[in-house]
Amino acid sequence: MTQAGESKPTLNKFEKIKAEKDGLVLKQELDYLASIGWEAMDEADRDYRLRDLGLFYRTVTPGKFMLRMRLANGIIIASQMRALAEIVQQYGDESNADITTRQNIQLRGVRIEDVPDIFKKLHQYGLTSVQSGVDNVRNITGSPLAGIDPDELIDTRGLCRMVQDMITNNGEGNPAMVNLPRKFNIAIAGCKDNSVHAELNDLAFIPAYKNDTIGFNVIVGGMFSPKLCVAAIPLNVWVSPDDVVALSKAVLLTYRNHGLRANRQKSRLMYLIDKWGIEEFRAQVETQIGHPLEIAAEKDEFMWNKYDHIGVSKQKQPGLNFAGVHIPIGRLYAQDMFDLARMAEVYGTGEIRFTVEQNLIIPNIPDSRLEPFLKEPLLERFSLNPENLSRRLVSCTGSQFCGFALIETKNRALAMIKALEAELTVEQPVRIHWTGCPNSCGQPQVADIGLMGTKGRKNGQVVEAVDIWMGGKVGFEAELGSRIMKQIPCDDLKPVLKDLLIEHFGAKQKQSPERFVPQEFLTVSSN
Repeated sequence: MTQAGESKPTLNKFEKIKAEKDGLVLKQELDYLASIGWEAMDEADRDYRLRDLGLFYRTVTPGKFMLRMRLANGIIIASQMRALAEIVQQYGDESNADITTRQNIQLRGVRIEDVPDIFKKLHQYGLTSVQSGVDNVRNITGSPLAGIDPDELIDTRGLCRMVQDMITNNGEGNPAMVNLPRKFNIAIAGCKDNSVHAELNDLAFIPAYKNDTIGFNVIVGGMFSPKLCVAAIPLNVWVSPDDVVALSKAVLLTYRNHGLRANRQKSRLMYLIDKWGIEEFRAQVETQIGHPLEIAAEKDEFMWNKYDHIGVSKQKQPGLNFAGVHIPIGRLYAQDMFDLARMAEVYGTGEIRFTVEQNLIIPNIPDSRLEPFLKEPLLERFSLNPENLSRRLVSCTGSQFCGFALIETKNRALAMIKALEAELTVEQPVRIHWTGCPNSCGQPQVADIGLMGTKGRKNGQVVEAVDIWMGGKVGFEAELGSRIMKQIPCDDLKPVLKDLLIEHFGAKQKQSPERFVPQEFLTVSSN
């Protein structure tokens, strides 16, 4: 409380918007908003509060919204995928969807006039988009091989779902969790490989044994922003799987109640940890949860290696396989989505899983169905064995659909990779990440080569350009890369990337076909 004689802290623009009206209230106003249209809407409702429902107005596509789903652990079933495909086909003029780096999917080109019907369809198929934007917890990521990995330690599927349900009130919207100081990321890892990029999250659970019981060590504070990029640090806490939801809630409430709000550039969880120190933060979480927390286990049961799960591999269930399908730049069109839903039903059990590399997995394919599955025409475009540069290509949305982006990323990224693969042989996968602006949605700081959109000059004209980062590393002893070049015009980028790949990653120039020389021009020495 403010004491006598003290002035109240000044609220920034976004805190004022939240104080004036809870964004979840708009759920009851959708029919009205649909009737008046986007141009007549209150600006704060349109540009900010609707994001609490997963609807993002994009200035670069006037009248069109992006719809971001919530998919705990990145899992969707065929009927749900088909429903989303129908939405893209029927309502989205741009007719595509993007897999995100949080095992999620975003639909493009949605009109506010169609939102009431779309939301009814989502509810019918058990889907929700609530609290997927602004100052909320983003999609809960979990091990993409949960329940099927032969080396699995903990099945994260139920845990991710329970944490999501706690945060969103079972998908209906939770006012107690809708007003965080800033966005918040949670990851729950149950396999030995670091397939969730645990260290990049505000809160992450890493499998660890304590007294011969499997549970989780906890790390906190990982983040990317234009001002700060840091890996998560140990909270010095171990919890059993039964306590994951309670600890998540305690950390979130501690952050909600005490997080810094005056400057949005310094409102993420790590800033609060820096202010208090990790011991004080841990003590505050204990106060919130109502009992002392166990000290962390001595070591993680985590290899910290990073696998992309592309290709066909055996599951722990005898006779079953999963297929990791490479989706270039994560982009799907309606027919792709229909085809994937059909393939998941015909060859598997109707389940599809997204990965943080913007790819997907179709699990539970019996040995007897594997051969016909591999002959599916879609797999000629969505490969099970992509080339090494395409394999780990990541891209944010870019200026085609995002008003923050300074450059186009997705289409350019794909064209650039194809051009490089035509000229180079690369024996190892190289993680090349594109992001359209310093918000770093494409995570360039942890890539082998990171490309961050900016503006540059060429021949006296302002042009789209990139800053180049190198040296990023995910997993054990994670490192953030360093910026090595600034404002390279995108039109001049290919030879720069080519040189970097040759110098640092052992790429070799492909040999041009030998030039045919007619016999009459050949001479034979008489010596």
